[in-house]
Amino acid sequence: MAAARPTLADLRKAGTISSTEIVAAVDLYMRNPETGPYRFASGHRVDIAAAVGASPAVSELKGKPGPQEKTFRNAVTAAVMGALATKP
Repeated sequence: MAAARPTLADLRKAGTISSTEIVAAVDLYMRNPETGPYRFASGHRVDIAAAVGASPAVSELKGKPGPQEKTFRNAVTAAVMGALATKP
């Protein structure tokens, strides 16, 4: 039986992907939400836009008025950490 695809959090915990790489991926999304899948140095990929699009927390924040950049960034990071990574 094949092993389940790891989440980004699993890869971070295992040391396969660094916190710095995760911050860079979130930064890229924050600058350009239309960006394609993010490829990490390990070769793993995560479609950040898809992960963010599937997050109820992010969808809820998008509907609220007012400045919420830090809260939005935290929600994006949470969505990314739970995303399933594609193996290299």
